[in-house]
Amino acid sequence: MTIEPRSSWGAASARSPSRINGAVEYVIIHHSDNPNGCSTSAQCTRLIKNIQSDHKGRRSFSDIGYNFIVAGDGKVYEGRGFGLQGSHAPKYNRRSIGIVFLGNFEDSTPSAQMLQNAKDLIELAKAGGHLKNDYTLLGHRQTKATSCPGTALYNEIKTWPRWRQ
Repeated sequence: MTIEPRSSWGAASARSPSRINGAVEYVIIHHSDNPNGCSTSAQCTRLIKNIQSDHKGRRSFSDIGYNFIVAGDGKVYEGRGFGLQGSHAPKYNRRSIGIVFLGNFEDSTPSAQMLQNAKDLIELAKAGGHLKNDYTLLGHRQTKATSCPGTALYNEIKTWPRWRQ
Protein backbone atom coordinates (compact mmCIF):
# COMPACT_ATOMS: atom_id res chain seq x y z
CA MET A 1 0.00 0.00 0.00
CA THR A 2 1.24 3.46 -0.88
CA ILE A 3 -0.06 6.74 0.44
CA GLU A 4 -0.98 9.24 -2.24
CA PRO A 5 0.55 12.61 -1.30
CA ARG A 6 -1.48 15.78 -0.82
CA SER A 7 -0.31 16.99 -4.22
CA SER A 8 -2.13 14.05 -5.88
CA TRP A 9 -5.51 15.45 -4.87
CA GLY A 10 -4.66 19.13 -5.24
CA ALA A 11 -4.71 20.00 -1.55
CA ALA A 12 -4.83 23.65 -0.62
CA SER A 13 -2.14 24.81 1.80
CA ALA A 14 -2.77 24.26 5.48
CA ARG A 15 -2.91 27.19 7.90
CA SER A 16 -0.51 26.76 10.84
CA PRO A 17 -0.82 23.02 11.51
CA SER A 18 0.03 21.85 15.05
CA ARG A 19 2.76 19.24 15.32
CA ILE A 20 2.54 16.05 17.37
CA ASN A 21 5.80 14.64 18.69
CA GLY A 22 6.10 10.91 19.12
CA ALA A 23 3.66 8.05 18.80
CA VAL A 24 -0.03 8.61 19.48
CA GLU A 25 -2.28 6.22 21.39
CA TYR A 26 -5.53 6.20 19.40
CA VAL A 27 -6.84 5.55 15.91
CA ILE A 28 -10.27 7.09 15.33
CA ILE A 29 -12.34 5.75 12.41
CA HIS A 30 -14.80 7.99 10.54
CA HIS A 31 -16.94 7.91 7.42
CA SER A 32 -17.50 10.98 5.24
CA ASP A 33 -21.25 10.26 5.11
CA ASN A 34 -21.39 11.01 1.38
CA PRO A 35 -24.19 8.83 -0.03
CA ASN A 36 -22.36 7.75 -3.18
CA GLY A 37 -18.75 7.67 -2.02
CA CYS A 38 -16.39 7.40 -4.99
CA SER A 39 -14.95 4.73 -7.25
CA THR A 40 -12.59 6.60 -9.60
CA SER A 41 -9.58 8.74 -8.80
CA ALA A 42 -11.30 11.77 -10.35
CA GLN A 43 -14.40 11.30 -8.16
CA CYS A 44 -12.34 10.63 -5.03
CA THR A 45 -10.01 13.61 -5.42
CA ARG A 46 -12.98 15.90 -6.09
CA LEU A 47 -14.70 14.61 -2.94
CA ILE A 48 -11.54 15.06 -0.83
CA LYS A 49 -11.10 18.63 -2.09
CA ASN A 50 -14.75 19.36 -1.23
CA ILE A 51 -14.23 18.01 2.30
CA GLN A 52 -11.10 20.14 2.73
CA SER A 53 -12.94 23.21 1.45
CA ASP A 54 -15.79 22.61 3.93
CA HIS A 55 -13.39 22.03 6.83
CA LYS A 56 -11.31 25.14 6.11
CA GLY A 57 -14.34 27.28 5.31
CA ARG A 58 -17.52 26.52 7.23
CA ARG A 59 -15.77 24.74 10.10
CA SER A 60 -12.76 27.11 10.29
CA PHE A 61 -10.24 24.25 10.60
CA SER A 62 -6.64 24.89 9.53
CA ASP A 63 -6.88 22.05 6.99
CA ILE A 64 -8.85 18.91 6.18
CA GLY A 65 -9.65 17.42 9.57
CA TYR A 66 -8.44 13.86 8.94
CA ASN A 67 -4.91 12.52 8.86
CA PHE A 68 -5.69 9.99 6.13
CA ILE A 69 -8.47 9.20 3.67
CA VAL A 70 -9.38 5.66 2.55
CA ALA A 71 -11.09 5.88 -0.83
CA GLY A 72 -13.17 3.64 -3.06
CA ASP A 73 -10.65 3.90 -5.91
CA GLY A 74 -8.37 1.55 -3.96
CA LYS A 75 -6.07 4.29 -2.70
CA VAL A 76 -5.15 5.87 0.61
CA TYR A 77 -4.70 9.63 0.45
CA GLU A 78 -2.69 11.82 2.79
CA GLY A 79 -4.85 14.32 4.65
CA ARG A 80 -2.79 16.02 7.33
CA GLY A 81 -0.49 13.01 7.39
CA PHE A 82 1.64 11.75 10.25
CA GLY A 83 2.97 14.06 12.93
CA LEU A 84 0.27 16.72 12.60
CA GLN A 85 -2.74 17.15 14.86
CA GLY A 86 -6.07 16.47 13.19
CA SER A 87 -9.45 18.10 13.78
CA HIS A 88 -11.71 15.07 13.82
CA ALA A 89 -12.47 14.02 17.40
CA PRO A 90 -12.57 16.62 20.19
CA LYS A 91 -10.44 15.67 23.21
CA TYR A 92 -8.60 13.07 21.09
CA ASN A 93 -7.04 15.19 18.34
CA ARG A 94 -3.62 15.56 19.98
CA ARG A 95 -3.49 11.84 20.80
CA SER A 96 -4.82 10.19 17.65
CA ILE A 97 -4.66 9.48 13.96
CA GLY A 98 -7.98 10.16 12.24
CA ILE A 99 -8.84 7.88 9.31
CA VAL A 100 -11.92 8.62 7.21
CA PHE A 101 -13.54 6.18 4.78
CA LEU A 102 -15.14 8.02 1.85
CA GLY A 103 -18.83 7.11 1.67
CA ASN A 104 -21.80 6.37 3.89
CA PHE A 105 -21.38 3.13 5.82
CA GLU A 106 -24.58 3.07 7.84
CA ASP A 107 -26.06 0.06 6.02
CA SER A 108 -23.11 -1.47 4.17
CA THR A 109 -19.42 -1.92 4.89
CA PRO A 110 -16.60 -0.51 2.80
CA SER A 111 -15.07 -2.80 0.18
CA ALA A 112 -12.61 -5.49 1.26
CA GLN A 113 -9.85 -3.41 -0.39
CA MET A 114 -10.76 -0.31 1.62
CA LEU A 115 -10.80 -2.28 4.87
CA GLN A 116 -7.44 -3.87 4.09
CA ASN A 117 -5.95 -0.49 3.17
CA ALA A 118 -6.99 0.91 6.55
CA LYS A 119 -5.44 -2.07 8.35
CA ASP A 120 -2.24 -1.68 6.32
CA LEU A 121 -2.14 2.03 7.11
CA ILE A 122 -2.40 1.28 10.83
CA GLU A 123 0.48 -1.21 10.56
CA LEU A 124 2.53 1.37 8.64
CA ALA A 125 1.87 3.93 11.38
CA LYS A 126 3.09 1.48 14.02
CA ALA A 127 6.18 0.51 12.02
CA GLY A 128 7.04 4.17 11.46
CA GLY A 129 6.81 5.04 15.15
CA HIS A 130 3.74 7.26 14.67
CA LEU A 131 1.38 4.96 16.60
CA LYS A 132 1.98 3.08 19.83
CA ASN A 133 1.99 -0.70 19.52
CA ASP A 134 -0.68 -0.92 22.23
CA TYR A 135 -2.91 1.71 20.58
CA THR A 136 -6.68 1.75 21.01
CA LEU A 137 -9.03 1.74 18.01
CA LEU A 138 -12.27 3.71 18.36
CA GLY A 139 -15.18 4.67 16.17
CA HIS A 140 -15.94 8.39 16.08
CA ARG A 141 -19.25 7.71 17.89
CA GLN A 142 -17.24 6.63 20.93
CA THR A 143 -15.74 10.12 21.24
CA LYS A 144 -18.87 12.27 20.78
CA ALA A 145 -22.61 12.04 20.07
CA THR A 146 -22.70 11.09 16.37
CA SER A 147 -23.65 8.12 14.20
CA CYS A 148 -20.20 8.21 12.55
CA PRO A 149 -18.63 5.97 11.25
CA GLY A 150 -21.97 4.42 10.33
CA THR A 151 -23.39 1.30 11.95
CA ALA A 152 -22.06 -1.21 9.41
CA LEU A 153 -18.50 0.15 9.54
CA TYR A 154 -18.65 0.46 13.33
CA ASN A 155 -19.72 -3.18 13.64
CA GLU A 156 -16.83 -4.14 11.35
CA ILE A 157 -14.13 -2.30 13.33
CA LYS A 158 -15.45 -3.83 16.55
CA THR A 159 -14.00 -7.12 15.21
CA TRP A 160 -10.50 -5.64 14.77
CA PRO A 161 -7.89 -6.60 17.38
CA ARG A 162 -7.28 -3.21 19.06
CA TRP A 163 -10.90 -1.98 19.22
CA ARG A 164 -11.98 -1.17 22.76
CA GLN A 165 -15.34 -0.19 24.22
